[in-house]
Amino acid sequence: MNPAEAYILNQKEPFKSILLQLQVLVETTVPEVKLDYKYKLPFYYLHNNPFCYFNASLKKGYVDMCLWNSAHLTVHQDKLVTDGRKVMKSLRYSHMDEIDGEVVVELLEEAKSVNHKGFYKN
Repeated sequence: MNPAEAYILNQKEPFKSILLQLQVLVETTVPEVKLDYKYKLPFYYLHNNPFCYFNASLKKGYVDMCLWNSAHLTVHQDKLVTDGRKVMKSLRYSHMDEIDGEVVVELLEEAKSVNHKGFYKN
């Protein structure tokens, strides 16, 4: 088992289930992504460019799915959390029933379409 998969499988519930559901959504929506382990987090790359990553914060009680090119995203802005970050935006979940698969898929599809644009919006 690689470290990214171990990170997901070793989480306590409900974080483990949330991460597994997000993993399925990412890998079925954008099957060409590659799962790696960077910065001690499960990190997806698309065509060697950062795409998104997962961060389970037990202390704060949620899982973030951070979208690397979020500065370029236009859909579902009302669902994305900045939490004081200047550029990075994420979907944040504390419970499985909060995950709206349609929202996740639409954001992933747009993230894929802007993945070549880089981290910052010029």
